[in-house]
Amino acid sequence: MPMIAVEDGVHLYFTVTGQGVPLVLIHPPVLSSMNFKYQVKDLSREFQVITFDIRGHGRSNHSSKPISYPLIVDDIITIMDHLGIEKAFICGYSTGGSIVLEFLLNYSSRAFGGIVISGMPCVRDHYIEKKISNGINIAEKGAVPLLAASIAWTNSDTKDLFLKLFSEAKKGDAKNIEEYYLYSLFYDCTSRLQDIKLPVLLLFGSKDKPFHPYAKLLHENLPSNELVLIEGTKHQLPTKASKRVNALIKNFVTTQSKLSSNC
Repeated sequence: MPMIAVEDGVHLYFTVTGQGVPLVLIHPPVLSSMNFKYQVKDLSREFQVITFDIRGHGRSNHSSKPISYPLIVDDIITIMDHLGIEKAFICGYSTGGSIVLEFLLNYSSRAFGGIVISGMPCVRDHYIEKKISNGINIAEKGAVPLLAASIAWTNSDTKDLFLKLFSEAKKGDAKNIEEYYLYSLFYDCTSRLQDIKLPVLLLFGSKDKPFHPYAKLLHENLPSNELVLIEGTKHQLPTKASKRVNALIKNFVTTQSKLSSNC
């Protein structure tokens, strides 16, 4: 099992599949890198796909340091350095999309661009605030299996995938999951979005109405971005709209890689 030490006593589980332009995938709270099963299988035919379990999630160790976006970004840099990767495309799903923004704001020299899937630069509405708060409360009570079952179910398109997502998600550390949720509740990089000069692909579901204001906010404030609403889909794009998502990512990475090489 591939593991990397990021500090004393903390080891992260990661995978590297395929060859070519590097693409790093970032999962939201509770879930693990297993959530990108369909992306790894398909995109690794053309790119080098890197996944990892955030501290206290999946197969990665518990972290005594509170989970924060800067800490997760630093861990990504550690993984990239370990693999000898100078630059990569950074892709995140849901709150993982916020980490993409944090990465691009602080390590633009280490990225070709970003991909935000069903993500947001902040939390500004009661509906999402309540969902995150519920996650915090359940994690605070230590009921990780309950959270894992619920989130694995909503992100699954088959029974087999549900079992795989649930098996990995229930391994998570309650405290670290709570910290990840909590950080996402108060994070806000909206005022800094115009500082992100790298290209960003924004993918949202046409039926994911609560996230449409965030799609609009990102689209209007990121200097270089492409917004795609995927028809007939809600929030869980990596698993429930994988073919369309993968095709869009392939086109974006291929196009931006060519533009970068011509500069």
